[in-house]
Amino acid sequence: MRVVVMGCGRVGSSLADGLSRIGHDVAVIDRDSTAFSRLSPEFSGERVLGMGFDRDVLLQAGIEDAGAFAAVSSGDNSNIISARLARETFGVDRVVARIYDAKRAAVYERLGIPTVATVPWTTDRLLNILTRDTETAKWRDPTGTVAVVEVVLHENWVGHKVTDLEAASGARVAFLLRFGSGLLPDGKTIIQAGDQVYVAAVSGHAAEAVAIAALPPSEGFEGHR
Repeated sequence: MRVVVMGCGRVGSSLADGLSRIGHDVAVIDRDSTAFSRLSPEFSGERVLGMGFDRDVLLQAGIEDAGAFAAVSSGDNSNIISARLARETFGVDRVVARIYDAKRAAVYERLGIPTVATVPWTTDRLLNILTRDTETAKWRDPTGTVAVVEVVLHENWVGHKVTDLEAASGARVAFLLRFGSGLLPDGKTIIQAGDQVYVAAVSGHAAEAVAIAALPPSEGFEGHR
């Protein structure tokens, strides 16, 4: 899916990196060229310099082909203007805006534009809204730092060690449900058909881990069976 991210601050860069890692075609917009230095060296998407509510800049970022748009700059006004442009002018299906003012957020929710406040798991929530329809986390610690999520595995993970999944997703396999019973895995545990797998991840990476688990293992893990 083509995804356009407006704003390359801490949240925007994390979101763009996460979307790129799980295989989406990403363009990130920022008015400050130095902001792009926050992106990881592995980021494979496009960097577009300009204002995210400028029609020409959005076109340059490929908004016409986008299936999702995230407005996560530091300004509420900029975020909502660009989000409405994406939704109303370009017809993007999945649009989300980061809003600092809670009162404004309620108004924009009524306009049909999901909003995300400034909470520790902002990146998870944004990835969720853009790529999934349900809340990712089954549990979070009181500080919001660690999340436990259920992952729906691609069938090709069957026969792999849980350590292969951990290496690919960056998450820790917390427990499995197998034949109706809980199981605490160790390094030798092999994933079996029908397993329900729950992983623990640092907030900001939980939704990414869910997406990676849904993909087949990369060739680099084929020899670890």
